Amino acid sequence: MTIVAQRHPTRQIRVGNRPVGGTAPVAVQSMTNTRTQDVAATVAQIKRLEAAGCEIVRVAVPDAEAAAAIHAIRQAIGIPLIADIHFDYRLALAALAAGADGLRINPGNIGGARKVRAVVAASRDHAAPIRIGVNAGSLEKDLLQAHGGATPEAMVASALRHIALLRSCDFHEIKVSLKASDVARTVLAYRLLAQQTDLPLHVGVTEAGGLFPGVVKSAIGIGMLLAEGIGDTLRVSLTRDPVEEVRVGYEILKALEIRRHGPEIIACPTCGRCAINLFEILEEVEKALLTHPVPLKIAIMGCAVNGPGEAREADIGIAGGDGRGILFKKGRVVKTFPQDQLVRVLLEAVAEHMQSKTGPEPGDP
Repeated sequence: MTIVAQRHPTRQIRVGNRPVGGTAPVAVQSMTNTRTQDVAATVAQIKRLEAAGCEIVRVAVPDAEAAAAIHAIRQAIGIPLIADIHFDYRLALAALAAGADGLRINPGNIGGARKVRAVVAASRDHAAPIRIGVNAGSLEKDLLQAHGGATPEAMVASALRHIALLRSCDFHEIKVSLKASDVARTVLAYRLLAQQTDLPLHVGVTEAGGLFPGVVKSAIGIGMLLAEGIGDTLRVSLTRDPVEEVRVGYEILKALEIRRHGPEIIACPTCGRCAINLFEILEEVEKALLTHPVPLKIAIMGCAVNGPGEAREADIGIAGGDGRGILFKKGRVVKTFPQDQLVRVLLEAVAEHMQSKTGPEPGDP
């Protein structure tokens, strides 16, 4: 049973060692919020992102020092590195020379055709794809005037214009994003573009905001597109620790049953029968399992009487109350123990499961 439409067919490109598009799994990416010039801090954050499952990472390149830092950063990490370029095409050239695996350029501010062609030539030389990143907030003036503002149609026109420019240079290693800060324009723009190109699409809602509005906008916007079969890679944009972006990205994919990465934790919302601190237990377990890649379903229930039955589909679960804890698997109680050992017993059971199931996610490269 699935609510997801057949995936929109796109051509496959490679970002470093990561295939994007075609039949490749939808890739989860994020962007650092450190100063790229601070190599140690940037590498440390990327390592945390890698541990959380991030598959492609982007760094801001505001100046020549940041571009030069890409060399050391790239040597220290294991996932593809994208250079995010605005305004100065020379920074794109420097980033590629320093080892960037790809570029993200905003066609509204990178410069004229001559500068774009120079970037294309360097990208070809370094076998680096280019993401055409169209943002509603920085569209070309003529398109804003022609379409009466930053409409979905104006965003698509901008993307098609720049796709044509890159293709006129015989460059085809392209992916495209069309982002606005609201769900409606974002979804409508991607729907329109998907009808007109087979290029891989990077989906997301830009400037989505803090934790709650950002998660809601991203889950609805990205989720709608993925459910329609649109999207080859995604980024959840949050004004938070970027590790949270990766976590939310995988939760969206898991909710749609597109990919399973790491544990899926279900928990009862609590009621007057709950006799344990379920909020604290859940938070402790989530934190402990954040970097575990093996998929399994875990249940954390607040009622030892109803818990196993309500969560019978879980691979592993715990419930507690009145000083007693239980461990159950697929709804069957396998162990009882003192309530204060709930988290320890659960994590030990998860570790045993992990040891028996380690290996790459099915369908992953």
